[in-house]
Amino acid sequence: MKKTHPALVIFLFFLGWVFMYADRNILSPVMGSIGEEWNLDQTELGLMATVFFAAYAFMQIPTGFLADKFGRVKVLVVGFIVFGVGTYLSGASTTFGIFLLMRALTGLGEGTYYGSQYGISSTITPKKYRGLVSAIINSGMAFGISLGFMSSSYFTYTLNKGWQFPFYVFAIPTILVAILIAIFVRDDSHKQKKQAAQTQEKVAMKTLFTKNHIFVYILIFCSLYGFFGMLTWLPYYLQTARDIEASQTGIISSLVPWASIPGAILFGFLSDRIKSKKPLIIGLALAGAICQFAIPYTDNYNYLIVGLCLYGLLGKLALDPVLISYMADITPPSMYSRVYGFFNFSGMLSSIFAPYITGYFADKTGSLEFGFYLAGGLLIIGAVFFMFTSDNQTNGQSVKTINTVRKEGKLA
Repeated sequence: MKKTHPALVIFLFFLGWVFMYADRNILSPVMGSIGEEWNLDQTELGLMATVFFAAYAFMQIPTGFLADKFGRVKVLVVGFIVFGVGTYLSGASTTFGIFLLMRALTGLGEGTYYGSQYGISSTITPKKYRGLVSAIINSGMAFGISLGFMSSSYFTYTLNKGWQFPFYVFAIPTILVAILIAIFVRDDSHKQKKQAAQTQEKVAMKTLFTKNHIFVYILIFCSLYGFFGMLTWLPYYLQTARDIEASQTGIISSLVPWASIPGAILFGFLSDRIKSKKPLIIGLALAGAICQFAIPYTDNYNYLIVGLCLYGLLGKLALDPVLISYMADITPPSMYSRVYGFFNFSGMLSSIFAPYITGYFADKTGSLEFGFYLAGGLLIIGAVFFMFTSDNQTNGQSVKTINTVRKEGKLA
């Protein structure tokens, strides 16, 4: 069978992230409308996102093992179809309880994407282009965030279609993307893995939990905490704390993802060309923390806009491709799906807590600002931990560990 051109694979994975993030962010601008319909407080509003992210995080580690057994493409496609169906049924929900169940179903479906997708893309991409390719694929997140924010606000408040309408609209292209990936993307890595399954099982946990891996898991947790707290609450924060019209909050919130596109591509490109990614990673983490502090601190509207743009340029979406490339450098290719599963699971753990905790403290203090300050503090903690990573741990050393286990197995 003819091999699909890598550019088409990258484009399809880009589209996958577009609709993944569009689905997540059509919820944010309409949280107020949903809350009014079902008489929800801010803690319950945060729970809507928490349920989704809990289900999404739950699938990260199992996905790596499922992909090893059945193939990355198969697992990804099945999950993406479930995600599309769950999106449609979210809009069709008639009670808050059913809505939570449908968001959980959507999260389970989306949960198969990260490890499978980056496992494939990291395998087909030469090391010298990994950061750049990851940034290009990741930019789909930015387009999706903006698309979700703006379309949800437009359909619901400008066209008066109701909060359900965006969920119906995005379900259709989501399923179409799943079909295109099934047709055009190939991955036979799971067949190769079966030949050395026992050896890999012995070394897998040791390889995926080196000191460097653990500190990356901590940093991505801290990075995603602020990111998903902001995505969940930013439109609502702009409406309630900054008195900005609901129809405009989607556009303003979209400044973050749009600013992230050049930042992600620039830093992804730089990470491929520098000897050590460590200073770049620490610098981006600290810059993101400063932006988290600045956004709620300033009362000036123009400074608020500058803070949002800088967070997009230097924050989580710029840091992600550098970390993804770094993980590929320190992990054997045969374990990419698993390591990205643990990597994303670590990050998504924060997304379970961030929406709920932010809403909880907003109810207790009467302000959403505490959530921003907490997110900035966590990013500083993550940067400090990453300072203790070793510069000499490489993919080659991980492969050497596997060879050592093979020899020990023969001697035993």
